[in-house]
Amino acid sequence: MQISQDFSLKNYNSFGIDVKADRFISVRNLEDLRVILRKTYASELFILGGGSNMLLTGDIHKTVVHIGIKGKEIISKTEDDVLVRAAAGENWHNFVMWTLEQDYGGLENLSLIPGNVGTAPIQNIGAYGVELKDSFVSCHTMNIQTLEEREFNLAECEFGYRNSIFKNQLKGQYIITAVNFRLTKRDHSLHTEYGSIRTELESRKIQSPTIKDISDAVIAIRQSKLPDPKHLGNSGSFFKNPLISAEQFEKIKQEYPGVPSYHVSDELIKVPAGWLIEKAGLKGYREGDAGVHRNQALVLVNYGEATGQEIWALAEKIREEVHEKFDIRLEPEVNII
Repeated sequence: MQISQDFSLKNYNSFGIDVKADRFISVRNLEDLRVILRKTYASELFILGGGSNMLLTGDIHKTVVHIGIKGKEIISKTEDDVLVRAAAGENWHNFVMWTLEQDYGGLENLSLIPGNVGTAPIQNIGAYGVELKDSFVSCHTMNIQTLEEREFNLAECEFGYRNSIFKNQLKGQYIITAVNFRLTKRDHSLHTEYGSIRTELESRKIQSPTIKDISDAVIAIRQSKLPDPKHLGNSGSFFKNPLISAEQFEKIKQEYPGVPSYHVSDELIKVPAGWLIEKAGLKGYREGDAGVHRNQALVLVNYGEATGQEIWALAEKIREEVHEKFDIRLEPEVNII
């Protein structure tokens, strides 16, 4: 293990924010992780995964431990499904592509989501009508203080909309080291009803799509709307889509009859945060190098040299203007650090 001092994290966060860590180490296996945890107090650690769901607003005066553990394996098979384990340091999209190469179904709608496997359960990543919890079986973890290894099953993770127990009661207590998924080998359950997937498939003249076809459609849609973090710093969706009361939704609908929405229950309606931001007149808005993407208002971007504080100031401006216009308080989906 090599520990670096005064280490730039610019290449380790998808916003490309140039902040520094007092110390930095990338661990490649569980034993290295145990060693560093034994040597360092939990309060002096900052655990870093893919760096895709956070906004760094200042230097990290701690030891940054980057989880770089790799590996994929098939745990068991039946005629209908397969249990697959992926290590925390595996790139999420690359893992999804690997499952499709094996013709394993379940994760195709989650193609091209940035980040790593180990951080995916923390916010229960989701897209186009599918969430991680739909294929999740369990995750392997290590307690940061006791070094105890523990496996959390689906129920224990308490998944919600972009939420889990690891963002609440157990925040900062466990490091996810691997995740188990149950994927289908045949009779795949296809989800084409959400967003523009069906339209994209029709444009490709595909009437009986495979899971690969759906993945290709999702990738095409995301690439048309979302900037590549390799070229334009961003963390994907910055805000959660808010859940509002049916009564409040009807008030908005009176002024905007075409407001997009997703029925959650008789009492709750989900409204796209990007639509709210656009109607507040902020799509494409820019302050210095911090901006709202011109194609997708839900995405905040770093045009080059924006600081984390500048991007957060822009986010706060968006929240205030959406609240003033719609009486809805947007919540960040990314972690503000």
